Amino acid sequence: MLAWVLYDISDNKRRNLAAKYCKDKGLYRVQKSVFLGELNKNEKDELKIMMEDTLDTSTDSLYIFPSTNEFLYDTDIIGKGFDKELVANDVVSKFL
Repeated sequence: MLAWVLYDISDNKRRNLAAKYCKDKGLYRVQKSVFLGELNKNEKDELKIMMEDTLDTSTDSLYIFPSTNEFLYDTDIIGKGFDKELVANDVVSKFL
């Protein structure tokens, strides 16, 4: 599944670990704490477990949103955002 992974983590060490976990799963960094990419069920579950073991749930948050290619192409970006075409070419085309 195509997925957005977003987090708000207060501690630098935990935040760096979260970014590493996302990159290790092959996710593309869209913004500092926003990743996009393809995750199968096992990868999603593994990422969730790693994040649960890392985050302080009293101060941190994590969201994993399933998405579709259509949703990505219908996304509007205003201002300095990620290059939707670049992301589409780098991420979506790998999984179609």
